[in-house]
Amino acid sequence: MKLWKKDKDSLASVTRFTTGNDNIIDLYLARYDVLGSLAHITMLESIGLLTRAELDLLGAELRSLPKQIDDGNFTISEGVEDIHSQVEWLLTQKLGDVGKKIHSGRSRNDQVLVDVRLFLRNELKQVVENTNHLFDLLLAKSEAHKNDLLPGYTHLQLAMPSSFGLWFGAYAESLVDDLITVQAAYQVVNKNPLGSGAGYGSSFPLNRTMTTRLLGFEDLNYNVVYAQMGRGKTERIVASALGNIAATLARLSMDACLYLNQNFAFIHFPEELTTGSSIMPHKKNPDVFELVRAKCNSLSALAYDIQLVTANLPSGYHRDLQVIKEKIFPAFQTLNDCLGMVHLMLSNISVNKHILDDTKYQYLFSVEEVNKRVLQGIPFRDAYKEIGMQIEQGSYKPERTVKHTHEGSIGNLSNEHIAARMKRVLDTFPFAQVDEALVKLAGKA
Repeated sequence: MKLWKKDKDSLASVTRFTTGNDNIIDLYLARYDVLGSLAHITMLESIGLLTRAELDLLGAELRSLPKQIDDGNFTISEGVEDIHSQVEWLLTQKLGDVGKKIHSGRSRNDQVLVDVRLFLRNELKQVVENTNHLFDLLLAKSEAHKNDLLPGYTHLQLAMPSSFGLWFGAYAESLVDDLITVQAAYQVVNKNPLGSGAGYGSSFPLNRTMTTRLLGFEDLNYNVVYAQMGRGKTERIVASALGNIAATLARLSMDACLYLNQNFAFIHFPEELTTGSSIMPHKKNPDVFELVRAKCNSLSALAYDIQLVTANLPSGYHRDLQVIKEKIFPAFQTLNDCLGMVHLMLSNISVNKHILDDTKYQYLFSVEEVNKRVLQGIPFRDAYKEIGMQIEQGSYKPERTVKHTHEGSIGNLSNEHIAARMKRVLDTFPFAQVDEALVKLAGKA
């Protein structure tokens, strides 16, 4: 069903193809289409396109929809193309001609732009919160295991002593940088495109500053052509930020798979967090981390996938952009699931505190022995050769102690500085202001 139907329908197969999965995927946008419509009608009343009585009627009906959405009772009716048409159809069914006035001064392009921005903004908030939750755990684990030594590798060959404190802390600091890129993406998302119409504005005296304030946006996309051009670009930027977090999780997962291997035996998990084999009774497989690795590697490719969809498009709206929704919308759930599972696994991790007692790890301390001689006044290259000759001759006997004091080393993790940096990043997100604006708009304040 098309609300703008004239005298002829599109061929059924054409309608099915062009609608695609919108009747399913658009349910992600239901709440945000209601919010966008509430802001729009409030603005329409302020410029005289709705009476106060009409605004009250429309507002009451729109504010009744979120409960249906939350309860899972909201659907897009058979034959209705998308969420925007469904909301307008419901209003028209209930209020008659008053419902038909809601679309004045906007197009579906306009609606989907603001709906997607509102959706992305909320989903990024959830990602930030879940990432910070994992960050806190990693930093706590880093402190708890700062004295538990771990072999360090370069080229997958034994290199120098590390520690579980360093290992956990490294991934914590990685998440800080990841959230810096999320913050940049959030800034792009947090601009109001509503009022751009079909991409060329409107002859109605729309008050775009008003809808920006009502929806809690930091600013608006001023140029109406660029507002439309921002679709696809915005999602690509967001996908890139999600991909950074995903890449960190994938790398951590690879480490976990490796460290759980019996030939390493660095870490251990309870049996209920691993899986067995249908034929080999001794197996404890790291299936969770393997799936996190696979899912996160796929997420890392999402930005490129979106880039391919939008490549070489001229300015203006194109139906190609519809495809992006079904690519990026589920990505948030995937990433949040991965963040949650990694948190669960690391909450129950046990570390081997005596790894370096094994003689095969003695060469890890060769650099420490070189440095000791340097501190005694021996030139570095001479000390290097001396220890190298001892290793070749089999006379090398290291002292298995590590005395690192500089910032970020085994003996000085600097976790307090990493925590402070994360706080500074988190403080840049205006979540409280956004929530306050939306609660007020929804009439719950």
